[in-house]
Amino acid sequence: MSNEKQIELKEWIQSLEAVIDQGDPERVQNILDQMQRRAAREGIFPCYAANTPYLNTISKEQQPTYPGNREIERRIKSLIRWNAMAMVVRANRESGGIGGHISSYASAATLYEVAFNHILRGKDHPEGGDQVYIQGHASPGIYARAFLEGRISKEQVRNFRQELRKDKGLSSYPHPYLMPEFWEFPTVSMGLSPIMAIYQARFNRYLEDRGLKDQTGRVFAFLGDGETDEPETLGAISLAAREQLDNLTFIVNCNLQRLDGPVRGNGKIIQELERNFRGAGWNVLKVIWGDSWDSLLEKDEDGLLATRMEEAVDGDYQKYVVSDGAYIREHFFGTDPRLKELVKDLSDEELQKLRRGGHDPEKVYAAFKAAEDRKGAPTVILMKTIKGYGLGEAGEGKNITHQQKKLNEEELRHFRTRFNIPLDDESVGCAPLYIPGDDSEEIQYLKARREKLGGFLPERRVNAEKIEMPDRTLFEEFYGGSDGKPVSTTMAFVRLLAKLLRDKNVGQSVVPIIPDEARTFGMEALFRQVGIYSHVGQKYEPVDKETLLYYKEATNGQILEEGITEAGGMSSFLAAATAYASHGKMMLPFFAFYSMFGFQRVSDLIWAGGDMRARGFLMGATAGRTTLAGEGLQHQDGHSLLLAHPHPHVRAYDPAFAYEIAVLIEEGMQRMFVDQEDAIYYLTIGNEPYPMLAMPEGSREGIIKGMHCIHQASEQKKAHVQLLGSGAILHESIRAQELLQEFDVSSDVWSVTSYNELFREAEDVDRWNRLHRFEAQKTSHLQKCIEEKADAIVAASDYVQALPSTLARWMPPSFVVLGTDGFGRSDGRKALRNFFEVSAEHIAFGALSELARQEKISKDVFLQAQKKWDIDTERASAIRS
Repeated sequence: MSNEKQIELKEWIQSLEAVIDQGDPERVQNILDQMQRRAAREGIFPCYAANTPYLNTISKEQQPTYPGNREIERRIKSLIRWNAMAMVVRANRESGGIGGHISSYASAATLYEVAFNHILRGKDHPEGGDQVYIQGHASPGIYARAFLEGRISKEQVRNFRQELRKDKGLSSYPHPYLMPEFWEFPTVSMGLSPIMAIYQARFNRYLEDRGLKDQTGRVFAFLGDGETDEPETLGAISLAAREQLDNLTFIVNCNLQRLDGPVRGNGKIIQELERNFRGAGWNVLKVIWGDSWDSLLEKDEDGLLATRMEEAVDGDYQKYVVSDGAYIREHFFGTDPRLKELVKDLSDEELQKLRRGGHDPEKVYAAFKAAEDRKGAPTVILMKTIKGYGLGEAGEGKNITHQQKKLNEEELRHFRTRFNIPLDDESVGCAPLYIPGDDSEEIQYLKARREKLGGFLPERRVNAEKIEMPDRTLFEEFYGGSDGKPVSTTMAFVRLLAKLLRDKNVGQSVVPIIPDEARTFGMEALFRQVGIYSHVGQKYEPVDKETLLYYKEATNGQILEEGITEAGGMSSFLAAATAYASHGKMMLPFFAFYSMFGFQRVSDLIWAGGDMRARGFLMGATAGRTTLAGEGLQHQDGHSLLLAHPHPHVRAYDPAFAYEIAVLIEEGMQRMFVDQEDAIYYLTIGNEPYPMLAMPEGSREGIIKGMHCIHQASEQKKAHVQLLGSGAILHESIRAQELLQEFDVSSDVWSVTSYNELFREAEDVDRWNRLHRFEAQKTSHLQKCIEEKADAIVAASDYVQALPSTLARWMPPSFVVLGTDGFGRSDGRKALRNFFEVSAEHIAFGALSELARQEKISKDVFLQAQKKWDIDTERASAIRS
């Protein structure tokens, strides 16, 4: 650069510094923005830099005064570190292979302790309690803190990961289902915490904007840097910025290691995450270097140290952790003589002790405070730490450290000495738990800090008011059928939902959730009725404003229209479905999704819902393999009910009629929101219109238990069968009853609303009978329904054969199962049902085939039916096609 250009550059920098010295950051930003716009008009665009230098975002001069007693907090943190390590080591000595994690909490201890002592608000805080998603692998540290607080006993800590012992134990990770008064959110299915936290923060705003709650607190999510590889972690971060969720903070523990090795050995995970979050509109704070680096950076007038910090990759930094000071001097500072000169006065031991920012309480607190003060955007704090911090040779910074569960006596002594735990050499080898007296300075301080912040965390409270049920007449409208008018079950559900939204008792508590498919499901009428929630309202005039059912957004809107994201919709559902515990507000969430993209896509979140004790309704719309005409392979659901089967908290139903939907929703509301049962109801609904039958007298119990008779034979012929149908295929079973009459075969038609519920009750009865063999034996609802003698039972479903086959062991040998195994096809309903062999003709033919096997009908009758119904006996099955 020429001397003239250097002078010019210096003048520009001096001008900028003059404005900076006046202490007006907004003015500086405005000048830079104006200059950038002016350059753009001439076609000159500066390079966009998504990254800031590899330095702390908050300088030493900007750090606020630390609000606590550093020495007492250090002692408390050391005790927690020891007890967290001891509980894992003891558990694995007593029960080999029980597992547990030492290293994650070891790296994050300072992050949690600063937060617990000065940031996180408990349930009794006047501004509302915070909701905290704690990194699952850090659970031993959270238990160790609760142990010091007196919230969990020594017996529980000793029984870490041994919950089935007679005296109480502790669950492996945060599990509200297992510890319902302690843990609030399940977090160890990695990647789910971030997306759940984002939608939880948005739901908090939803409650405030609708006037349902004044103070909802803040949301904090403690994450691992390796966890950010999960697509759910970063998949929804743009929503948080778009919704200006300044009530949300992510804390990413960047210890640079995953389970098996470095997160980004050849790069920098902190810089990568900064790019992602800054690009999405988040406020990004980096805490990379501890206070021992401050003086070196101050002396680094030429920026050589900052440049070297940028050059070294994470694999290098991991190596420095396990190396001595001489190695660091040679390989980090030795790349330039001027850098080596910079540290000439530091010993090798001092170089080895240059600590990372995530282990410096003042740096950590400064970041938390800056996040608290930031308005208009969510914040992510990227904290650089060392995995296994304090373990020394046992695993500090090593690739094996995540699996470290045992320490020998020498390693325990090293840990004891490093953190100054008052244990003698003789006892330390037993890894004893240590707690000072209740009157000790440490315990008094710890409790006082939590009292000031509104109580202990984590904590889960259930104190929501009960909802008064709507008048039964609201549901009874659906009992009478449709007088021959074709109606789909989706239409029936939408009408029922609209009535619930208008109900004086429950209307304000209903939360309709849709992933950009309201018009597909016929739910657009709700846009006008209750509006779509938007924190900023509607800043534009919608293109369809002149129509009756225009797209209406409003600050107090009730519908959560999530866009094309089932994961986002499910996360909103979980926030609403657990509001009774997290906010003391009983909400009624109805999440309607394409059934194909529900359990198949977000089953992990639904499972987490069980762990969270969620309560609400999942509606699997456009359900069934043959019901959704034309869509084909990727859209036609034939297995969601089977996928729901293993979820112990899900009550899954496949209703065929409006009255069944009404009964099930009323029953679900009573159980979940009045009787306080933790459950999720999954109801499939279809888009095929057909006449809705009136509710048979006395069928309510059967609908709920999973099976009731809708058509009984007027007279029983010599050959008699029972036809089991569900969903839209039930109408094929009804038609099959008519077809069989032509061949002098009588039949009863049953609506199987839930194979899942039938299976569970039959299993329960079998278990009871097995355990009480010499007492009066019980009979399940299923067995009562099929005990009437029938020559054959034919179950036809729009789902895979495995679903009705779950009942096979309680059925006679004459049980015939028809289902829709295989990939879907693009065609009409009639052709699809023939292809999958669940049409009325195939149902009737299945019955005749079984009767022929039993010689109840002749071969001639069998062949006559085959010809009449055009049954192709030679073509390949649908699953082979």
